[in-house]
Amino acid sequence: MFRPKGRTVVVTTATLAVLLAVALTVTLLTQGKGNASDGIIEYQAGQRPAAPDFTATSLTGSPIKLSSYRGKTVVLNFWGSWCPPCRTEAPTLEVLAEQYGKQGVAFLGDDVNDSPANALAFMHGLHITYPSINDPGYLVVQKFSQVAPVNDTPTTVVIDKTGHVAGLVLGAISYGQMTTLLRDAAVVQ
Repeated sequence: MFRPKGRTVVVTTATLAVLLAVALTVTLLTQGKGNASDGIIEYQAGQRPAAPDFTATSLTGSPIKLSSYRGKTVVLNFWGSWCPPCRTEAPTLEVLAEQYGKQGVAFLGDDVNDSPANALAFMHGLHITYPSINDPGYLVVQKFSQVAPVNDTPTTVVIDKTGHVAGLVLGAISYGQMTTLLRDAAVVQ
């Protein structure tokens, strides 16, 4: 009649589950070239996962299909008006969009778990000019999380001209991170 044995099995099982989850996370975060501790993950050409296609409605009501951007590099930012780091990075993304738009890079936002009214107020207040889709149920996030570690807001994904994930930044981006990622991913000449 040794009761702690039952508890020991439960604790051991829980510990193993946590260790497996940590191992999976580390594997996902380190499968690219980048160091996940700096928030950048890069995928080498030929080893890049295909970006999942989606069709969604923009915050202004227009349909947007990711595959219509094929032939262009796309910077896809997952954000929400309720997210403080998203507010911090938004002006930098707008500057990058203005700068790299001239080089054929398209910027697109994915506004998650938000109302279009709040999202549009956020965009107008921060003078964001590139389009964003409305993703209240995280449907696009779920598609991307199957090919890259997109599971938190903000996350910014760079998709190359062939429609493959070249890399991503986990967390709020900096100008330096994005210019490095765009250059290293060979998506900007």
